[in-house]
Amino acid sequence: MILTVTMNPSIDIAYQIPLLVLDGVNRPEETHKTPGGKGLNVTRVLSEFGEDVTATGLIAGRNGDYLQEELDKAGIRTAFFRVEGNTRNCIAVLHEGMQTEILEAGPEISPADYSRFCTYFAETVRKADAVVFSGSLPKGIPDTCYAEMTKVCRQNGIPIILDCSGKALEASLKAEVKPTAIKPNTDELGQILKREVPRDPEALMEALSEEPFEGIGWIIVSLGGDGCFARHGSHFYKVDIPKIHVVSPVGSGDSTVAGIASGIVNGLSDEELLKRANTLGMLNAMEKETGHVNMEHYNELFQKITVTEVHKK
Repeated sequence: MILTVTMNPSIDIAYQIPLLVLDGVNRPEETHKTPGGKGLNVTRVLSEFGEDVTATGLIAGRNGDYLQEELDKAGIRTAFFRVEGNTRNCIAVLHEGMQTEILEAGPEISPADYSRFCTYFAETVRKADAVVFSGSLPKGIPDTCYAEMTKVCRQNGIPIILDCSGKALEASLKAEVKPTAIKPNTDELGQILKREVPRDPEALMEALSEEPFEGIGWIIVSLGGDGCFARHGSHFYKVDIPKIHVVSPVGSGDSTVAGIASGIVNGLSDEELLKRANTLGMLNAMEKETGHVNMEHYNELFQKITVTEVHKK
């Protein structure tokens, strides 16, 4: 079983309008309301791919009730921990080919609730074959949260896939016990190394060999439409993907993370893991709904991806 952890989930509300009117009335042509948060996007894709998956994390209030009900309707198994407050809303206004977002902060977690969740997590994780940590942390949760939970997982021999940024990622990279896999984009890679990193293979090989990444098995750097660049142990790979019709790129990184988790749990070869991860990412980009893949096109796209091992000169 793959356990996904979403510490700051949301109800994602998307409004489709032809023209955004400031200081006036806007009437959406379409409205979509779904359980959100990076970890829940990962969960949905894993479920659609046929993996055994359970979603945990923090939910609160009436919004938390709605989130739970919607996941129940979708047949997704959950093991959430309830805290005080109310799960947040995240609003996206889609207009004129652009997306304007309004993101609530979510509930502030008390020290007592966080302590109880840590105990709950330590018990829940024993059933997992892999754990995915995704997304931001709510107020009240220390930056070291993912690093602390990673240590618990690794003590139980459980691999960790971590997809976060900022101080939470920095804390995990500085911790004694490292995650099994991370998936930064090029901007996040630059933030970690405190410099801009060119996208060419030589520069990426040098960057992924630096001290912050020591002890991490898989580092998969998203290059958008150019595929990705990866390091697994001492091996480096450039992954090239076919051109596709992109409907919405939102959630494609989460779908890629789902593929990484699936690949690790199933013991895939490096090439198969990278092709699976990128295929799921592309399938999500071809859909309007976030965290959704149409498996009818899986094999076709999978066969069009090329994975090339590259070597230092």
